[in-house]
Amino acid sequence: MAISIELIKELRERTQAGMADCKAALTEAEGNMDKAVEVILKKGQAKSAKRAGRVASEGEVAAEVFGGGREAAIVEVNIETDFSARNEKFKSLVQRVLGAVKAAPEGAALDDLAFDGKKLVDDASELTAIIGEKITLRRSKRVAVPAGTSGFCASYIHMGGKIGVLLVLATTTDAVATHDAVKTFADETAMQVAAMEPLALTSAELDPALIAKQREIFEAQLRDEAKPKPEAMWPKIIDGKVAKWFQEVTLVDQESAQHKKAIKELMAEAGKAAGGELKIVAYVRFALGEGIEKKTEDLQQGVAELLQ
Repeated sequence: MAISIELIKELRERTQAGMADCKAALTEAEGNMDKAVEVILKKGQAKSAKRAGRVASEGEVAAEVFGGGREAAIVEVNIETDFSARNEKFKSLVQRVLGAVKAAPEGAALDDLAFDGKKLVDDASELTAIIGEKITLRRSKRVAVPAGTSGFCASYIHMGGKIGVLLVLATTTDAVATHDAVKTFADETAMQVAAMEPLALTSAELDPALIAKQREIFEAQLRDEAKPKPEAMWPKIIDGKVAKWFQEVTLVDQESAQHKKAIKELMAEAGKAAGGELKIVAYVRFALGEGIEKKTEDLQQGVAELLQ
């Protein structure tokens, strides 16, 4: 089948593989993008396996800790251009959305919420008429320290609203929750989540199907080696590769970008300094526009590269 240059460029953006490799993978996958990504990964051609939707649309992610530090909320509101995202009227709308989410029952839909007696969807529609750009109330999330447990919530906003993170920690006592070492750990870990984008808190929370797919990829890579190792060795090798992968994609096992120690080690150190224990209960990460738009690259440049 004929493979369009647009598909090839999209696959290249997602994997950073060569144009010719992308075309071959798409041909093998009969134009199926997800299967083509898998082909690239199995052949070890991806330089950085980017997930789809990393390029943001415009707008703002906002977050706030409230309820005496035991609750937190995060929202994403989208608009068409970065220029309009800096408009004070738009930024004020984002804060009204955040206020409505803080006051709403857990799980309430954004489209059903109101602030100061006005429904958010009507508020957004009115602002759309003023600014001239479509506004979308994209998503929201609330978190809280489990009832009857000491702890607190932390939040972090990166690049003025491009990425937002919430973190929930449980501690053995209130004194541990207020200790400077624990507060520092929370702040640094929230930044870690923003920067390193973990897929799950622990390996136990990863989708088993995702783990199985990763094992398939590692097995295919072993099979495609110029001098394959004996198949009897593969299970142990794959187990080692999966364990290393866990360290890359699960928060507690990730190496801190600041301290070059695993997050779980830093968590234990912070608890020891505070005279107790702490654990991460949950985290939330919103990246502005993820999954909405894809970057449009220069088509002529892509054709030229393909013909090289």
